[in-house]
Amino acid sequence: MQYKWTVLTVTTVGVLMSGIDSRIIVIGIPQVAAALGADAEQAIWFTQSYIFGSTVALLAIGRVSDMIGRVKIYTIGFAIFTVGSLLTSLSIAPDYVILFRVLQGLGSAALFANSAAIITDATPGNELGFFLGINQVAFRAGAMLGLTLSGLILTFLDWRALFYVNVPVGIFGTYWAHRRLKEVTKPERGVPMDWPGFLTFSASIVLLLIALTYAAYGTFPLTGTLALILASVFFLALFVRRERRTPYPLLDLGLLRIKEFTGGSVAQMLNSLAWGAVILLLSLYLQLVEGLTPLEAGISILPFDVAFLAVGPLSGRLSDKYGHMPFTTSGLAVMSLSLLLMSTTSVSTPYSVLAFYLVVFGLGVGMFSSPNMSSIMGSVPPAERGVASGVRATFFNIGYVLSFNVAILVMTAALPFAVITSVISSPNPASIVGVDKVLFAKGLDYAFQVSAVINAIAIAPSVLRGKRATSYSKEGPPPSIALEPD
Repeated sequence: MQYKWTVLTVTTVGVLMSGIDSRIIVIGIPQVAAALGADAEQAIWFTQSYIFGSTVALLAIGRVSDMIGRVKIYTIGFAIFTVGSLLTSLSIAPDYVILFRVLQGLGSAALFANSAAIITDATPGNELGFFLGINQVAFRAGAMLGLTLSGLILTFLDWRALFYVNVPVGIFGTYWAHRRLKEVTKPERGVPMDWPGFLTFSASIVLLLIALTYAAYGTFPLTGTLALILASVFFLALFVRRERRTPYPLLDLGLLRIKEFTGGSVAQMLNSLAWGAVILLLSLYLQLVEGLTPLEAGISILPFDVAFLAVGPLSGRLSDKYGHMPFTTSGLAVMSLSLLLMSTTSVSTPYSVLAFYLVVFGLGVGMFSSPNMSSIMGSVPPAERGVASGVRATFFNIGYVLSFNVAILVMTAALPFAVITSVISSPNPASIVGVDKVLFAKGLDYAFQVSAVINAIAIAPSVLRGKRATSYSKEGPPPSIALEPD
C-alpha cells in the first residue's frame, strides 16, 4: 500500500472516532446524569469539559508538534484519547466524568491538530483536496453516526458503553499509527514553547467558565462572580500582552490586523456561542419533555445534519463565484430566524413542526459555515494559513465552550436551578411532573431567544469585514479540518 493511503486510513479512523465522540454524549446526558446524580451544571460539563480540553490544548499542540514531531504527538494523542475513554467509562461520580472527558479532549486536540498536517506531508499537491475532503467527510459522518449509535447503545446497554466502545478502536488506532506512520518533515529543534501564553490563556478561560457556572447555581455571591470575571479579563490582558511581545507567540495576533480575517473570526465566535448548545438543548427537550427514547431523539435531530450537508458544499462553491457576503449574511439571518422559531416550541409542539425548524436551522448553518471559512482562510497570505487555521479554530471553540454555560444561565431566569437539575437528572422522564416539563420547555425557549439575538449580532462583524483587499494565488487555501464538535 502506498504511504499516502496508509496515512489516510490511520488519520480517518482517528477523525471518525473524534466525530462520533463529539455527539455520542449529547443523547446520553440524561442517562449519565440520572445514574450519577449529577446536577444541571455538572451534566452540561459532561459535554463542555471535552470541548474545553480541546480548546486549551489546541494552541499548544501545534507548537509542540513542530518541536517534537507530528506523528509522535498524533500517536500520543490517540493513546490519551483511548485512556480517557476507558477512565470515563469507569467513573463513579460526576466530577470524575468531567475530569476524564477533559483528558479525552486533550487527546482529540492532538488528533485534529495533526491529521491535516500529516496528510499534507504525505500527499501530492494534485491529490491533497481529495484526501483532506475524505477526512472532513469522516468527521461529519462520525458526528451523524454518534446521534444514532448512542441511541442504539443506550437501548441495550448502560451509559458506560458510550465510552468503552472507543477502547478497542483506540488501541488499534494507536498501534497502527505507531507502526505505520513516519515523520516526513524534520522537527524544529530549539523552537521555544510559549508556556506563559498557554497558562494565561487557560487561566482566563477557566475563570470565566467557573464564574458562569457559579452564577447559574444562584447561590454564589454576585461580588464573587464579578471578581472571577475580572480575574478572567486580567489573565486575558496578560495573554495579549505576552503574545504581542514574544518572538514565538502561541497565538499570532498580527493576523487580526487583516480586516476580513478578524471580522470572519469574530462572527464565527459569536455564531458558535449562539448555536453551540442548541443540539444538546434539543436532545434534552426531545427526551425529557417529549418523552422520546435516546434512539428516537438521535434520529429526530438528523434533519439538521441532512440539511447542513446538502447546502454546505453548494454555498461554498457559489461563494467562490459571487463572494461570501450574500451567503454569510443570509446564513446568519436564517439561523437567527430558526432559533426564534425553536423558541416557540412547547410540550404540545408536533414533531413535524420541529423537524421543519431543524431543516431551516441546518440550511442556515450550511449557508454560513463554508463561505465564512473560505473568507477567513482566503484572506491571509499562503505562508500563514497554518497559523490562521489554528486561530480560526480557537475562536470557534471559545464561543462553543461558553455556549453551554450561557444556556443554563439563561434558563435559570425562567425557573429555579433546582427544577432544571431535577428534570435533567430524572431517572424516568415519564415521572417528571407536568408543570416541571412546562417550566423546562419555557426555559429552553428563553435560551433559544437569547441565542437568536447573539447570532443576529454576529451579522455586524460579518458585514463590516468588507471585501478582500489583497488577491493571492488562485490555488486558494488548502482544505482544513476545523475542530467543530457540532
